[in-house]
Amino acid sequence: MKIAKFSVLLLLLFIFPVALAQLKFKFYSESCPNAETIVENLVRQQFARDPSITAALTRMHFHDCFVQGCDASLLIDPTTSQLSEKNAGPNFSVRGFELIDEIKTALEAQCPSTVSCSDIVTLATRDAVFLGGGPSYVVPTGRRDGFVSNPEDANEILPPPFISVEGMLSFFGNKGMNVFDSVALLGAHTVGIASCGNFVDRVTNFQGTGLPDPSMDPTLAGRLRNTCAVPGGFAALDQSMPVTPVSFDNLFFGQIRERKGILLIDQLIASDPATSGVVLQYASNNELFKRQFAIAMVKMGAVDVLTGSAGEIRTNCRAFN
Repeated sequence: MKIAKFSVLLLLLFIFPVALAQLKFKFYSESCPNAETIVENLVRQQFARDPSITAALTRMHFHDCFVQGCDASLLIDPTTSQLSEKNAGPNFSVRGFELIDEIKTALEAQCPSTVSCSDIVTLATRDAVFLGGGPSYVVPTGRRDGFVSNPEDANEILPPPFISVEGMLSFFGNKGMNVFDSVALLGAHTVGIASCGNFVDRVTNFQGTGLPDPSMDPTLAGRLRNTCAVPGGFAALDQSMPVTPVSFDNLFFGQIRERKGILLIDQLIASDPATSGVVLQYASNNELFKRQFAIAMVKMGAVDVLTGSAGEIRTNCRAFN
């Protein structure tokens, strides 16, 4: 495991030196030496109770970092006078906030006003990915928490599940990520579920045709129609057999190559010339996928971060100081 972490670290230092220069590996080694161990232990306890926490935290990290940067703005609770990113439509189903609270409470007890909420999300996600069978990798820390949390920002920025491949690549590209990063991050759909509202049109009335999406496997479409006939229905994003919704692996990429993608964007990347070759590489090589996912996650965690004297260190992740 240590060798894997070290090799990923060398790759990151070589290909991504500018953004990483704002952060630092082992940032809390002196100010809070047990910080990463505390995070890891509490994530491990939660994972033992609920392995789906891997998908929950990965989604939380993504939804936070791509809206005003990785600044824990998603964690802010709305008040009677001010809405927050939690009020944005794409964030209604984000979960895992209680675990972040638990970690923050433990860290405040040992190192008051030292470890940022944004670093907690980054570290907790890293640990949950590994526990789910994903890569082991190191992440730099030193992020600070932001002062802004508006639902309009999330509604405008976060991409819908029916985004085009061109739009998806542009979305990630604007944050310094290439096609290998983009497809790898979508590979996080190897864990987790989607509510029927995100894909029911593909199985009942695709683009107003009254028919299922012809790019979806007919057997899968029939099964999903039955699933979505029940209010509150949902489906695992990884439909490989056997279904592995809490196991972090590359089976997702083989699935979408067999026309068994749940979300439209997942299916599109398997057939679009701009991404299909990368999908094939990941489907054929689990270690390549995991290595690139680790690289992409560290890149994502460095998006528009606040460091130094910018921002603040919240004492309560749900509220500005």
